[in-house]
Amino acid sequence: MLQSHVIDIDGAFVGAAVRLDTGYRFIATDMRLDDLDGSVWPTLADVHRLARRIYLGGRPAPLRAH
Repeated sequence: MLQSHVIDIDGAFVGAAVRLDTGYRFIATDMRLDDLDGSVWPTLADVHRLARRIYLGGRPAPLRAH
C-alpha cells in the first residue's frame, strides 16, 4: 500500500506527496503547482519547501527532481 502525505500551505490543500522507494512524488491539486506535478524529490521536506515557495509567489529554484 502506498503511503501519502497531505501538502498544505497555510491551511490550503495544494497537493499530496506519495512515498516511493526513490523519494516522494508530488501530486498537485492547485494549478499554481502544476509544473511540479509528478516530480520526485528525495525528502518530504524538499517537497513542502518548494511547494510553499511557488505557492506563495516566489520564484522556484532550479528543479532538482530525479
